[in-house]
Amino acid sequence: MMSEVVGVIGGAGHVGLPLSIMFANAGIKTFVYDKNELLLKKIESGVFPFKEEDGDLSLKNALKSGNLHLSSRPDVIEYCSTLISIIGTPVDDHLNPDPDSIRRSLEEIQPFLRDGQLLILRSTVFPGVTRSIEQFLSQSRIKIDVATAPERISEGYAFRELFEIPQIIGTRTPQVFERAKSLFEFVCKECCYATPEEAELVKLFSNSWRYITFAAANELYSIALEANEDFGKIRSLMMHKYPRAESLPVPGFAAGPCLPKDSLQLSTYSSQLLSLNSVAYAINENLPNLIIDHLAKTLNLRDLTIGILGMAFKPQSDDSRFSLSYKLRKLLSFRCKSVLCTDPYVSDQRFNDLDYVLTTSDLIVIAVDHVVYREIDFKQTVYRVWNF
Repeated sequence: MMSEVVGVIGGAGHVGLPLSIMFANAGIKTFVYDKNELLLKKIESGVFPFKEEDGDLSLKNALKSGNLHLSSRPDVIEYCSTLISIIGTPVDDHLNPDPDSIRRSLEEIQPFLRDGQLLILRSTVFPGVTRSIEQFLSQSRIKIDVATAPERISEGYAFRELFEIPQIIGTRTPQVFERAKSLFEFVCKECCYATPEEAELVKLFSNSWRYITFAAANELYSIALEANEDFGKIRSLMMHKYPRAESLPVPGFAAGPCLPKDSLQLSTYSSQLLSLNSVAYAINENLPNLIIDHLAKTLNLRDLTIGILGMAFKPQSDDSRFSLSYKLRKLLSFRCKSVLCTDPYVSDQRFNDLDYVLTTSDLIVIAVDHVVYREIDFKQTVYRVWNF
């Protein structure tokens, strides 16, 4: 197995880089193939490009081992026995999934694909994409085994969760499963067999379930706001020595690159006229509007400078993709005198430093519960999205 050479397609991002590093540190020669040359140079210099627990040390160890190789040239694919595609199924501006994105990425590297390779689809895909990739390879007369092994990590904790969370592997035959399993056993404790279709739905169902539970909390939160009651206290009383309510999440912005997108994919895939996924999307995406309307009931927003603390999509993260804080910012810009934004992890030239936002703002909205915000002695009114 130590002769295995792994190539991670689109491997410089949040999903591919931790996995590549773990393979390299396990003694497997690993190529990170990515078109983003600036990002590759940053990684090659030993700088982990985003916030990830143990990221810097793990990267330095991988580079020191000599097993981690970075390239923007697709010809490295030819030397790999296993290819892991991090290309997922994006959703377009009209909220429709694009199931052909992986096929297009494979067409670009098709001259370097060869018989006998194993292709593992790692990102979330629209149901049926694995079968379409199998058909594409068959029509191209390239004899490659295909597996679907979706990642299920939480951003920021990849190096811990990749090892701890069982790996679902969807294949057509036990032989291909064993082949993929023999690779993943280097970086995780347990591998579970599934068909490709089951593996696709496992990931989509997992994200859909989380997104729906967040929507349930946000729906109850909105009812409490309309009634002018303290949802935090109500939730605390609900959960007090009552185990059947323990799973109720806190309300707040449910966003990011995965949960809304995957819920929309299931909503598109389903033949139901009205699905919980589409309703969940409407509820979660409406929370910024709800908050502004609630503030406008007692405050003259047009006379106020409002500061938004937290622009990442979740606490302790530097990832701002699809963060609802940006929607809140845009909506507030139509309703108040001015809007200031800050985040200790997200770099953006449009943002201000924390001290300036605190001293200039008439009202503070804590959109993301970064730990650093909990110790601030605020001098103005504060609205906490995550802490009620």
